[in-house]
Amino acid sequence: MFEVFHRTWWIENPEWPNGLEPCVGEETVIARHVATEDEARAICEQWNDTHEAGRLSRKAEFWGE
Repeated sequence: MFEVFHRTWWIENPEWPNGLEPCVGEETVIARHVATEDEARAICEQWNDTHEAGRLSRKAEFWGE
């Protein structure tokens, strides 16, 4: 089983180059109890294709439960 979620990878910090500091954000669940890795990957791809990552690089990913 897999869980699919999205999170950011940066925070605003004017003291860092380009004003961005690396920071792993909290997860926001998109789907739980996904049966296969292929399904989880497809959910991530669909979410990433329909949501702009933006300056903080919010992207979907998954992990095994």
